[in-house]
Amino acid sequence: MDSAPILAYIDTLKEELTWIRRDIHQHPEVLFDVPRTADMVAELLEQYGLEVQRQVGRHFGSGVVGLLRGSGEGRMVLLRADMDALPIQEETGAAYSSRHAGIMHACGHDAHTAMLLGAAKALSRFRNELHGTVKFVFQPAEEGTRQLESDGRLISGGRDMIEAGILEGVDMSFAMHVWPDLPAGTLGLHKKEAMAASSHFTVRFHGVSGHHSSPHLAADAILMAAQFINEIKLAMTTMVDPLEPAVLSFGTLNAGTVLNAIADHSEIKGSFRAFHPDVVDRITHKIQKTAELIALQHGGTSEVIQRTGTLLSNDSHVRQLAEQAGHVVFGKSGVQELRPILAGEDFALYTEQVPGTFAFLGSSRDGCHPIYPIHHSKFELDESILTLGAKLHVQFVFEALGEEQEEREVAFTAALPFERYVNP
Repeated sequence: MDSAPILAYIDTLKEELTWIRRDIHQHPEVLFDVPRTADMVAELLEQYGLEVQRQVGRHFGSGVVGLLRGSGEGRMVLLRADMDALPIQEETGAAYSSRHAGIMHACGHDAHTAMLLGAAKALSRFRNELHGTVKFVFQPAEEGTRQLESDGRLISGGRDMIEAGILEGVDMSFAMHVWPDLPAGTLGLHKKEAMAASSHFTVRFHGVSGHHSSPHLAADAILMAAQFINEIKLAMTTMVDPLEPAVLSFGTLNAGTVLNAIADHSEIKGSFRAFHPDVVDRITHKIQKTAELIALQHGGTSEVIQRTGTLLSNDSHVRQLAEQAGHVVFGKSGVQELRPILAGEDFALYTEQVPGTFAFLGSSRDGCHPIYPIHHSKFELDESILTLGAKLHVQFVFEALGEEQEEREVAFTAALPFERYVNP
């Protein structure tokens, strides 16, 4: 299969993809609450002629799936983009800044969605070139989780859609993330381990309220929280091998209701990241036991809620296909190998069940300083990468489906009678 015509066609989509990205950027939505973005995605996929499923997700039903069937039989390849933004006040000063106070696409998911839509439009136009099926997954809630009332589990968008069956029949998967540490026009790939198992936790302490003049009659939930924070941070320096990457940080602390009463409740939220399951288990156990002992010491109780993360690991064969696709789009010098990072990604839930690879698309503007990281209020990206990302998705599909087609042809040829070769 020759991908040159379709890659050239994607160049004509530059203005359209820029408009899509900016429109989504101006109207950010968080976690599973992405109705406007999901509707926009579904309507465009329907315009492109794809089979579209709306409200995909076993529990929250916020995702969108588009299915494109090629002209012949073959593999099913899944491509994923995330749609959710972050509760961050934007400070970029861009003309297309967020119109919603306190919410911003500070992680590039607006670009991810635009790039995958560009790939869907291009592939639908050239569907007769495809021998196989492409599944386009647009996922909510990559940035966080929501607790189920039924069983208390913390569910991310990836988990919600996977439990709805989106991986059924899928042979391989691919996703990417914009990355300001790399210049626009380059691609980064990890050899195997890419991103850590990122676990989110909530620790709640329940005490007994009382007057500040009578602390002996109360159980101070703020004191419990303060002691917990100090003990866990100290424990991280000694319970994990210093040569083993692991980090734990706190994000929020809430307690009490009034300045002159001892707090009867406190809540701490944070995350920890590690690569190996035994380290994850050790930290998990330490959080639970420390909270329990501190609460007991102060005459209170505790509860811990945790969403345990999953290591994002690239399949070696799918990674090779992604690298081949990268060479076509960026040139051999434009693809580089990266070291594992302690950030987390719920695409790990996909690669846990289906062979897949996660790529990093350079997004920093040439000569632009300072370069702000993802999750920063001034994060921006070079919009020239929108067509590059769409091309990478498309080329990956061509590599994956084309490889199988070649294998079929070789197998068919090998099965022909020997006489066909000696007496054509």
